Amino acid sequence: MVDERKDGAYGTPQKYDPTFKGPIYHRGCTDVICCVFLLLAIVGYVAVGIIAWTHGDPRKVIYPTDSRGEFCGQKGTKNANKSYLFYFNIVKCASPLVLLEFQCPTPQICVEKCPNRYLTYLKAHGTQEFEYYKQFCVPGFKQNKAVTEVLRDGDCPAVLIPSKPLVQRCFPAIHAHKGVLMVGNETSYEDGHGFRKNITDLVEGAKKANGILEARHLAMRIFEDYTVSWYWIIIGLVIAMVLSLLFIILLRFLAGIMVWVMIVMVILVLGYGIFHCYMEYSRLRGEAGSDISLVDLGFQTDLRVYLHLRQTWMAFMIILSILEVIIILLLIFLRKRILIAIALIKEASRAVGYVMCSMLYPLVTFLLLCLCIAYWASTAIFLSTSNEAVYKIFSDTDCQAVGKTCNPENFSSSSEFHLCPGAHCQFAFYGGESTYHRALLGLQIFNAFMFFWLANFVLALGQVTLAGAFASYYWALKKPDDLPAFPLFSAFGRALRWGPRYHTGSLAFGSLLLAIVQIIRVMLEYLDQRLKAAENKFAKFLMTCLKCCFWCLEKFIKFLNRNAYIMIAIYGTNFCTSARNAFFLLMRNIIRVAVLDKVTDFLFLLGKLLIVGSVGILAFFFFTHRIRIVQDTAPPLNYYWVPILTVIVGSYLIAHGFFSVYGMCVDTLFLCFLEDLERNDGSMERPYFMSPTLKRLLNKTNRKPAES
Repeated sequence: MVDERKDGAYGTPQKYDPTFKGPIYHRGCTDVICCVFLLLAIVGYVAVGIIAWTHGDPRKVIYPTDSRGEFCGQKGTKNANKSYLFYFNIVKCASPLVLLEFQCPTPQICVEKCPNRYLTYLKAHGTQEFEYYKQFCVPGFKQNKAVTEVLRDGDCPAVLIPSKPLVQRCFPAIHAHKGVLMVGNETSYEDGHGFRKNITDLVEGAKKANGILEARHLAMRIFEDYTVSWYWIIIGLVIAMVLSLLFIILLRFLAGIMVWVMIVMVILVLGYGIFHCYMEYSRLRGEAGSDISLVDLGFQTDLRVYLHLRQTWMAFMIILSILEVIIILLLIFLRKRILIAIALIKEASRAVGYVMCSMLYPLVTFLLLCLCIAYWASTAIFLSTSNEAVYKIFSDTDCQAVGKTCNPENFSSSSEFHLCPGAHCQFAFYGGESTYHRALLGLQIFNAFMFFWLANFVLALGQVTLAGAFASYYWALKKPDDLPAFPLFSAFGRALRWGPRYHTGSLAFGSLLLAIVQIIRVMLEYLDQRLKAAENKFAKFLMTCLKCCFWCLEKFIKFLNRNAYIMIAIYGTNFCTSARNAFFLLMRNIIRVAVLDKVTDFLFLLGKLLIVGSVGILAFFFFTHRIRIVQDTAPPLNYYWVPILTVIVGSYLIAHGFFSVYGMCVDTLFLCFLEDLERNDGSMERPYFMSPTLKRLLNKTNRKPAES
């Protein structure tokens, strides 16, 4: 009597065979060490976020702050009436530190209004204009120092330049007159130290300091467009969702037709190309100069010259004929494999129909990815705004205290001042010298690494969940009667934690490998940017090779992870075992893999082009008021391309989300199909689980018990 047991993973009655390594009931914890590492890393990530939120202040990105960290224009402070930020020397804003630390390495103060005239400290000193000039000096400035001491201590700017406020910052009022850059009526300016400089120096500083602010202005106008067009954008995305779902449903009936039409069209196009080349070859017969060989003609920059040679069209005709013969031979020998690929695609459409809730799972992945992105971005901003204004002791004489940090408010009464009477406490840079500030770069790298790890873990969770749901469909002997009640939820539970079996550690292991490669690629990109100014050709060549190698490695790991997750969903084995079994299983069926991959790629490309193209064209005609029926309904916009691009990108993401589910279904059924062929023989003990269509294509049958 044959032992029959019910598979707990998929709820499928199966004839028990001890040699069959199919879906098993007893699933244990896999890759537990990686699971523990992931939990510890998440705890550390939360700790980093708490530390960053304690020290950082994202208002520094939005609102201007002076060199002492006080916000300009903030109510209830001494700067309540001083809404604008003034830079002592905006030329220093051309430093790349502006983009990294959101600050210019020059003293900054809050002022009531920006300067409207050109004036140097040397000219204003001792005149009536000094009262106007003094409002741009540091708060509490007293005129009891020599001119050189004031400029040395950074109490006042060396020069005032006519400026205009932009997003609460004072920037030089630079304009072009007959193609010449000018500030006011000047093409150059005096820097306050007796030297004249070109206006282009101001332009570079203003560009770097104003780059982020101009983006904020653009963002405000784009936000206005979204406020008046958001509901029409949602309607466009709903249309894309309906079209994506409709396309997947139609694949059950039209997949074979579309594939064969594509193959026939390629053959016809190549045939027409051969015919056209022959006609051109015949037309040039007897024309002067057409019989010159390509070798005698040599290389010509005008490629049209070659089109007047008979030998050129003969070469084209031979190449196209060879391609035509190769495609026809491949079609003859791979006909059955193409039919199998089409049958698997149709079967995937049926599986999606029975597990319809799987089409909504990309929303879960999207929400989890949004959480990862939000946490990473907020932590990065808080870490970037953790820097503080650092003041150091400067002195013209030799002194032991020079270079030490100081507090400008009580420096005059400190021991360092008495030790160095001629020293002064001056703004040095934005940063910090505590252990936390020295570790900021490492914390940013850890933040990026954890983002990659968690994002890859979320994607892996989605792949294992979908693979488990679709595998439950394939391994159901009587479809859909033997299908579990809630296959998607059951698969999600198996992926994380459900009774004695879970695979969080395996998902953490696969996503960790991918995250390591991705963070290395980010660091290589950073180093490549730093090496661009270098003239070392060997270093550039080595960097290019490393970037290429790690790009290929990332692609290979993604391919390996995807198939390993499918095997984990089917068998419940650990990551390394699943990856090895999946890889060798695919290598034993490499031709089938190639055919199925190209057929599905073609269908998905066609589907995305149809969905994105149709929805994008509809959005273009609507938002540009070219549809007369709804011409008055379309909202007025600052940039009509904003909602159009949003609809196009959103439609692509929706189509990609639907097709990613469908692609996961095809890949899962394909691996199950290969396992079914290798493990089973159609007997009562090991029956085939494939669909009747696949059995007919492969001439496979399940033998029935002999009648008494």
